[in-house]
Amino acid sequence: MKILLAGGGTAGHVNPLIATATKLIERGHQVLCLGTETGLEAELIPAQGLSIRYIEKVAFPRSAHPRGLLFPWRFRQAIKDTGKIIDDFGAQVVVGFGGYVSTPAYLAARKRKLPVIIHEQNMMPGLANRWGARFAALLALTFENTPLRAKQGATQVVGLPLRAPIASLAKERRAGQKARLREISASKFGFDPMRPILLVTGGSLGAKRLNDGFIEAMPELPDDLQVYHLTGKGKSKEVLAACQAAGRERYIVSEYSMEMEELLAMADLVVCRSGAGTVCEMSALGLPAIYVPYAVGNGEQRLNAEGIVEAGGAYLVSDDNFSASTIKEIVLPLLADSQLLEATAAKALECGRIEAAEDFCELIERHHNG
Repeated sequence: MKILLAGGGTAGHVNPLIATATKLIERGHQVLCLGTETGLEAELIPAQGLSIRYIEKVAFPRSAHPRGLLFPWRFRQAIKDTGKIIDDFGAQVVVGFGGYVSTPAYLAARKRKLPVIIHEQNMMPGLANRWGARFAALLALTFENTPLRAKQGATQVVGLPLRAPIASLAKERRAGQKARLREISASKFGFDPMRPILLVTGGSLGAKRLNDGFIEAMPELPDDLQVYHLTGKGKSKEVLAACQAAGRERYIVSEYSMEMEELLAMADLVVCRSGAGTVCEMSALGLPAIYVPYAVGNGEQRLNAEGIVEAGGAYLVSDDNFSASTIKEIVLPLLADSQLLEATAAKALECGRIEAAEDFCELIERHHNG
């Protein structure tokens, strides 16, 4: 098949697109990606060796503004441009992951009577996928309780297609290689695998609340605790200063890492946001997590984490409540209790899916052929 995959704007849309595109190519299909030049996809997709074409980013006007008067014309042009890309490529099916680029792709495909297949990552679906679900041949969900169903086609829960390195790590950990991989990664970063290792990350943009909490708690952290702290781009200075002032030796501060798989391989516990990708990766790996949902938006990050928290595989702390007290009262006691940590890891593992990319690709093939 020739398959057009549309999605972008954030890593939440782009990473499952890349995972699916990679798996489709492995299965013998031709793939072309669709994005905007201003989205994260313009950086991440070419870096994976995948082909991509761009259309203009056209955001639906959410408030009264003179620019909104141009929206109908710009939106029609985006649909027209997408249609030309579909025709030039000879796409036989369009697969969308949400974001600004997806709605024009859905409508251009519908005009050509091509199957539209949608993957919704979050518990709270976005506007593009809510619109596309009205006529999609298939709607694939990450979470069973997502309040969205295809109006005409099928709806199926598949989980989140994981990036290949994460899926590979998850399979190795489940095959009994967890301790070996932890030791290898810990040694690489100068950590002692016999002592607790904590990973703190707010994603590529960082999380000020997490950074501030650890700055405040820095002087009181146990001497045997080892921390790898990803602050986000441009946000490392204050954390690094607090670390140096406290004389901490095994507290690594970095803004961003291209070695996330190795950091996850050595971590005993992760303190992080709860985007859909993060939640699914932690559960696939069987990693206990303390989720601090990003407080801005439609509350989707809290909803993403609720299922695994209710299952006992993670803890949830609101952004407003996260502080040095959280670290002392929740993070450190959990790290110090090996039995509770193992039990939490086991519950997380039960919630994880590692074959979502394969399952989603099979559904794409079945709905095209059927």
